[in-house]
Amino acid sequence: MTDLPASQAPLQPPGTLLVVDDDDIVRMVTTRMLERSGFTVLTAADGAAGVEIYRSNAGGIRAVLLDMTMPKMDGRETFAALRAFDPAVKVILASGYPESDATGQFGESGLAGFIQKPYSPDELLASVRAVIDS
Repeated sequence: MTDLPASQAPLQPPGTLLVVDDDDIVRMVTTRMLERSGFTVLTAADGAAGVEIYRSNAGGIRAVLLDMTMPKMDGRETFAALRAFDPAVKVILASGYPESDATGQFGESGLAGFIQKPYSPDELLASVRAVIDS
């Protein structure tokens, strides 16, 4: 039996993550990456749906991977609604914009992490590990 590479080794304990992104392909690929590492993944195509899923699973979601630019309710609005419901929510912002530009719109609001799009499986898992382990 061979050991899995670090990028494919399951996190212990994995838990449930919520992926909120309006791009169907990004949601699908991200879900596959995370499920291969042992996570249960819930998904939402927009911020409003993401907030509802988070509320419906209160206490069961370890972290949220949140797209910054979405119709209806953008990442900043979604983050504010999640924080209003659960001030301890761990949110990793995902954006194609440079980190300083993207996170600068959130001020000192308490983002748990940032990941630059497009991201690799290794980058995604490192980001999730850092947030969950903190």
